[in-house]
Amino acid sequence: MRKLVIQIPCYNEEHALPVALAELPREVPGFDAVEWLIIDDGSRDRTVEVARECGVDHVVHLPQNQGLAKAFMAGLDACIKAGADVIVNTDADNQYCAADIPKLIQPILDCEAEIVIGERPVRQTDHFSPVKKGLQRFGSWVVRKLSGTTIPDAPSGFRAISRGAALKLNVFNEYTYTLETIIQAGVKGISIRSVPIRTNEDLRPSRLVKSIRSYVWRGMVTILRIFMIYRPARTFLYLGILPFLGGGGLMIRWLIYRIFFFDPAKSRTPSLILAATLIFIGAQLWTFGMLAEVMATNRKLLEEVQYRLRLRRSDLGDEGD
Repeated sequence: MRKLVIQIPCYNEEHALPVALAELPREVPGFDAVEWLIIDDGSRDRTVEVARECGVDHVVHLPQNQGLAKAFMAGLDACIKAGADVIVNTDADNQYCAADIPKLIQPILDCEAEIVIGERPVRQTDHFSPVKKGLQRFGSWVVRKLSGTTIPDAPSGFRAISRGAALKLNVFNEYTYTLETIIQAGVKGISIRSVPIRTNEDLRPSRLVKSIRSYVWRGMVTILRIFMIYRPARTFLYLGILPFLGGGGLMIRWLIYRIFFFDPAKSRTPSLILAATLIFIGAQLWTFGMLAEVMATNRKLLEEVQYRLRLRRSDLGDEGD
């Protein structure tokens, strides 16, 4: 029996959740069963009660609010245990058009992709400010460059994930899962593509974008952290270039003055010390990069062990069912 599980991370969504659930399908071509799962991320309202009243099949309860990224991963684990062959992640605020779920999962059914990202019509979305639209385009461009993928809407949370891909994913970032999972797909060779989808009107303000300044800062920190985890050698190479070149420039300047404009009254020792310090800092950063690359190899081995353990547990769970 082929099963689709639709998961929704929730945090205090008693008012918006019924609207989102009312739009979800119970039958999707290509699947014998369609089940709904919510992740209660420490809600303090009636989110769980409302979900059960609306017919949700599975509830994952996190005792306190742990953030969207951890809720997403908890949902993936629960979906795998529930026997999902394909997992669709959507939002509790009904941002994404549930009628597009068949379109979203079709590339997986056709064996063309393991992860499919729903591309929102960002430019035509009126409630997105020009600044937010610009940040979305820039962030997606950065993620494409880091991941080697072609995903035009990296922050989109409307996505379909095959069982095999879900077993391989890890999220280390605590802010959001959207960027990291795409970069992981590119690094791990998980096939990923995008399909255009529709969106609905806002039911509530975004909780991730509390302010443009906060969103930009957290986005930059998130991308830098992800880059350091998955591209450590390149990260420290870039970080080390600036001080090394600065120190090299000062050293050349000191040598020129020393050779051609020598003045016993001006030793220019501070410039020499600064040059040596900057060169040392650059070299140290490159050394850190080599060590981080070695550690990244160890991480890959641990992730392979984790994947095999997850696969074994999921197979045992299926046998138990």
